[in-house]
Amino acid sequence: MTTKKESDDDLELLFESILAKNTPEKSVDGSEIVACNMVGKEIADQDRMINQLGKITRTLHDTLRELGLNKQIERVTSSIPDARDRLNYVATLTQQAAERVLNATEAAQPLVQNLEIEALHLDAQWQKMFAGELSSDAFKSLIMRNKVFLQNIPNKTTMANGYLMEIMMAQDFQDLTGQVIKKIIDLTQNMEKQLLALLLEQAPVDVKAELDACLLNGPVINSNGRNVVTSQDEVDDLLGSLGF
Repeated sequence: MTTKKESDDDLELLFESILAKNTPEKSVDGSEIVACNMVGKEIADQDRMINQLGKITRTLHDTLRELGLNKQIERVTSSIPDARDRLNYVATLTQQAAERVLNATEAAQPLVQNLEIEALHLDAQWQKMFAGELSSDAFKSLIMRNKVFLQNIPNKTTMANGYLMEIMMAQDFQDLTGQVIKKIIDLTQNMEKQLLALLLEQAPVDVKAELDACLLNGPVINSNGRNVVTSQDEVDDLLGSLGF
């Protein structure tokens, strides 16, 4: 992943290259050495820019391949700043869902635990009763306690079901985040396609000829966008042939 400093350097390099192309060459005192140096610097800058673009494309391609994204690009849906906002949106929804689940779980646990404790205590008392170990007064107390326990069960189970429903509803974020992630994936795939097209456009003539020969019977990327590489393996071979 490129850092902000590296991205700024890339932009600066691109701007310098564009300015150099549109600035008339001037020699000092008629000397051709200065003009040659300027041409050499421009070529070197272009080479560095192309090399950096190649590295970016290779990183992006490898990431897509690791994610198993082998489908052809369908559409472009957003831009880089918007993608960053979308990822923040996904993170926010995920955090909110996690908090809802935790809160509901913490609220439901005491209800379930109290039911378990009371049920175990009543069971122990009934075991004593069947063993003939309870007095008449203790038996009456057990009957009343058992009645209260049964009366409270519907209310407590209703509350527990409400918390379970809250946990289930918290999962609805997956539908929204899934759509957002799909759009970001489309954007990323389109970036890979455009970077590959740029690299091919700037590739040396002999490399272009070799690529055309190798891909004669298959998909070809060209500057007019008439054909596209349709698999990640072909993209990998293409980057390898360009030296990245």
